[in-house]
Amino acid sequence: MAGEAKWYVVHTYSGYENKVATNLEKIVENRKLQEWIHEISIPTETVTEIKDGQKREVERKIFPSYVLVKMVMTDESWFVVRNTRGCTGFVGPNGKPTPLTDEEVAALGVEKHPVEINYTVGDMVRIIDGPLENFSGRVDELDVEKNKVRVTVSMFGRETPVELELDQAELME
Repeated sequence: MAGEAKWYVVHTYSGYENKVATNLEKIVENRKLQEWIHEISIPTETVTEIKDGQKREVERKIFPSYVLVKMVMTDESWFVVRNTRGCTGFVGPNGKPTPLTDEEVAALGVEKHPVEINYTVGDMVRIIDGPLENFSGRVDELDVEKNKVRVTVSMFGRETPVELELDQAELME
């Protein structure tokens, strides 16, 4: 059944995203619906805010009033999600649930696919994707959590730091 599960967007009352997600998780657990409703996500981003001269990191919802649900669409699973307190319905034409495409899911970064890397800080790497393809440089920083690597590339006689995704570079041999 896991192959049939797709991501759907659920509209909620403003400010009720966390409440809807928690309620839905409890319902899934209590009614043992794990085989139909797999995952519930509220996409957030960390933003640095400056308030009264103080810098602080704040987690902000990317899509206020929306919750993403990975589920197998059946009458029962639709009914459970649709009738969760705070939920106003699914996003789609005439309220008919429309699943997100694989590209949309990847762009939202909802599903994390682990990237295996064979290089570390200080290694020489070749860039294999993007506008700097075939350039090479030294790895300065690795952030596996954020899927980022900072590489210093020599361009036009100058050292230039470039931030890439982990799978855009490979170890030079």
